[in-house]
Amino acid sequence: MDNKDFKPYIPAEKITPEITITSIVMGVLLAVIFGAANAYLGLRVGMTVSASIPAAVIAMGVIRVIMRKNSILESNIVQTIGSAGESLAAGAIFTLPALFLWAAEGKVDKPGLWEITAIALIGGLLGVFFMVPLRNALIVKEHGVLPYPEGTACSEVLLAGEEGGAKASTVFAGMGFAALFKFIIDGLKLVAGEISVSVKGFAGQIGTQIYPAVMSVGYICGARISSYMFAGGILSWLVIIPLIVLFGADMTLYPGTAPISEIFAKGGAGAIWGTYIRYIGAGALAAGGIISLIKSLPLILKTFGGAVKSMAGSKEKANERTSKDISIKVVFLAIVVLTLLVWLIPAIPVSLLGAVIIVVFGFFFATVSSRMVGLVGSSNNPVSGMAIATLLIATLILKVSGATGIAGMCSAIAIGSVICIVSAIAGDTSQDLKTGYLLGATPKKQQIGEIVGVIAAALAIGGTLYLLDSAWGFGTDELAAPQATLMKLITEGVMEGNLPWALVFIGAFIAVLVEIVGIPVLPFAIGVYLPVQLNACIMVGGLVRLALDKLKRSKEEKDAIVNDGVLFCSGMIAGEGLVGILLAILAVFGLNSAINLSEKWAIPAVVSNIGGLVLFGVIILTLLKFSLWKKRK
Repeated sequence: MDNKDFKPYIPAEKITPEITITSIVMGVLLAVIFGAANAYLGLRVGMTVSASIPAAVIAMGVIRVIMRKNSILESNIVQTIGSAGESLAAGAIFTLPALFLWAAEGKVDKPGLWEITAIALIGGLLGVFFMVPLRNALIVKEHGVLPYPEGTACSEVLLAGEEGGAKASTVFAGMGFAALFKFIIDGLKLVAGEISVSVKGFAGQIGTQIYPAVMSVGYICGARISSYMFAGGILSWLVIIPLIVLFGADMTLYPGTAPISEIFAKGGAGAIWGTYIRYIGAGALAAGGIISLIKSLPLILKTFGGAVKSMAGSKEKANERTSKDISIKVVFLAIVVLTLLVWLIPAIPVSLLGAVIIVVFGFFFATVSSRMVGLVGSSNNPVSGMAIATLLIATLILKVSGATGIAGMCSAIAIGSVICIVSAIAGDTSQDLKTGYLLGATPKKQQIGEIVGVIAAALAIGGTLYLLDSAWGFGTDELAAPQATLMKLITEGVMEGNLPWALVFIGAFIAVLVEIVGIPVLPFAIGVYLPVQLNACIMVGGLVRLALDKLKRSKEEKDAIVNDGVLFCSGMIAGEGLVGILLAILAVFGLNSAINLSEKWAIPAVVSNIGGLVLFGVIILTLLKFSLWKKRK
C-alpha cells in the first residue's frame, strides 16, 4: 500500500489517551522487569528477546480487561516504554561487563554506578534522538517497502485486544511457572540444573541444562537457529576438545600454564573449554560479526544515503497529530548537549576525540540499525558486528593518538558501549514507531515514551550489573557474558597484542568455512563459544517449536498454538530472570546456603540428576499445556 493512501486504525483527527499516569507507571515497571530479565538472559546465553509483544499483551490485559478501558494507544505507550528497557539492557550487557572483567584481573577499579548509568543513559537518549529525523524517511515514506516484522506483529496483537485477557494470562502463567522452576533448581537445589555425560577414554562431553528461560530462547528462535547453535557446541565439545587432549596431552600450550593432560585430569572437558575453546569461540564470533557487517555493507551504504537524502527533502505536514515529532531544534540541541556530556563528565573515560567518534558512528549505525530491523527484524540486526567494527576502529584511533594501556582500553569499551546502546535503541524505537504508525499514535508522544523507558532502564541497569557480578561474576559458568568477553579480547588484542592468536585465528577460519557452506555464522559461532549443555537446552526448545510447526492443523489454528507458545516462553524468560535477580540478592547477603536443601538433605547426585530430567519433562509439558493443549473459544 502506498503511504499516501494509508489510513491508520485511529484517524489523525481523533484524539484518545496516550501518555497517562497508568501507561507511564506500567511502562516503567515493564522496562525495569524486562530490562533486568534480558540482562540476566543475555549474560547467560549471549542472546536477548524482544519485549514489545509480551509488554503489549500485558498492557492490553491490564488496561482493557482489569481497568475496563478501551484505549489501544495507551497500551501502545506501555509497550513503547517497556521495550526500551529490554533494548537498552541488550546494548549494555554486550560491552560494559568487559570493565568488570578487567577489574577482576586487578587492572582497574570496577566502574561506578554513576559511570554505568551515564553511559547507558547517554547512549539510549542518542539512539532515540537520532531516530527522530529518520522517522519520516524510514517509517512513512518506506511504508509498504519496509515490513518492520516485530512492529507490525505488535500492532496486530494490540488490534486483537479482545483477546488481551487470555493472552496476558498466558504470559503471567509463564512467569509464575518459570519462577517456581528456577527457585527449585537454583534456589532450593532440589534437582540438578545441568546434566552431563562422558565416555571413558574419550575427552568429549555432552549433556543439557534444565532451565525454562534457556529452552524458551530455543522455542522463540526456532529449530533452525537452535540447530546452528547446537552444531557449534558439538564441534567444540565432541571434536575440538577431544583433539586437543588426544594430540596435546603432554604439551603446555598458552594460555594454559600446565600440561593439557593435567588440566583435563583436574577439571575435565570444562577446564579445556575454559582454557582454550573460549578463544576459538571468540575468534569465530568476531569473524562472524565482521562477515555479517560486510555482507550488509551494500545495504548499509544504500540505506544511509537514502535516509539522509530523504531527510533533506522532507517537508511533511506537521500540523496533523500523527505527523508531529519532537522539534528538530530540540533534537539537535539534545545531541550537542549529550555529546559534550560524554566528553565532560569525569566518570566517563572518553576524550573529545572519543565523543566525535560516538556522534559520527552513532548516527551512521542508528540509521543502519533502523533500516535493517525494518527489513529483516530485530533478531537479525547485526548489532554485535557494528559494535566490533566500532571497537576495532576506536581502539586503533585511540592507540595512534597516544591513548594506550588500560586507560585507552577502558575508553574504547566506553565508546563501544555507547554505540552498541545507540544501535539497539534506534532499532527498537523504529519498530515501536512502526507500531504507532499503523495504529495512529502520536509520534512525539511515542518518542517521549522511549525517553521515559530509557531513563528508567538506565537507572536500573547499573544496579543489575553490580548485583549479578557480586553474586556470580562475569565470564563464569553461571554468566558467560560471551559478547562482553569478546569485546575485552578484541580491545586487548589491538592495544597489547597479547592474545593466543593461533586459537583466535582457528575460530575465525571456522567461521569463514561455515559461511562458505551457507550456514548463518553468528548463531554457529555463539554455539562454539558457549557450553554444549546450554546449547542442548536451547535445541530442545527448538525441537518443541518444530513439532508444533509441523502440526496438521489449519494455518489459523497452528499460528494460534505457536503464538501462545511464544507468549508463554516470553513469560518464562521474564519469570526466570526475576528469580535470577532475587537469588543474586540472596547470594550477595550470604543467604543462598540457608535455602540450599541439597546440602542439608545430602541428596545423592543420581537422585538430583533424575529429578532434573523429570523436571525438564514437566517444563516441556507445561509449555505444551499453554500452547498445544490450551482451550480456545
